[in-house]
Amino acid sequence: MLKAVFFDFDGVLTTDKTGSATTTHYISQKTGIELSTVKAAFARHNTALTLGKTTHSEIWRQLCDDLGQSLSISLLHEAFESTPLNKEMFTLARSLRQAYLVGIITDNKKDRIDYLRRQHNLDALFDFVIVSAEVGSDKGEQSIFLTALRSTGVKASEAVFIDNNKENLMVPSALGMKTCFHDDERNDVQVLVKLLQELGVAIGDA
Repeated sequence: MLKAVFFDFDGVLTTDKTGSATTTHYISQKTGIELSTVKAAFARHNTALTLGKTTHSEIWRQLCDDLGQSLSISLLHEAFESTPLNKEMFTLARSLRQAYLVGIITDNKKDRIDYLRRQHNLDALFDFVIVSAEVGSDKGEQSIFLTALRSTGVKASEAVFIDNNKENLMVPSALGMKTCFHDDERNDVQVLVKLLQELGVAIGDA
């Protein structure tokens, strides 16, 4: 019997493929700095940020040096705020919460997710938000999924995980979780609903 449904964040609950894409595009647009330059400056810190080994505040001076401009960190917060939510997916999550535990498992920066949790009151909708930067493990390893299962108190066979990257479905599938791929380019939530129903997820009005 299924008891929990976990969503990836960026590319599933948002309409941008990754959080890095949201952040770098916004900063490039606001500053006029070439997107490739912004991407390169952030990319060198991405793994450390995602695994919780550093924060944006700690690396901000280095980022500014790499970008060749002295920028207020408030620009970063504006970039967080620009994250485009996938409203239809949030409607699905609300529908699922009537019968299931609903959570988020995301490879993400702690400061970014903390900001978005406050901005969008994510904890009012999602029972659990599991962030790689807090766990110290990304979706290429078992630890983040085992943390999610322990947090919810469900067995792997009782949980479903939705992600827009097929590679991120390999580890949870090996653990015994049911998995579902969401094509973020099509963003057809009704197709996802059908896939979930095929896995045994009962869905009301989504």
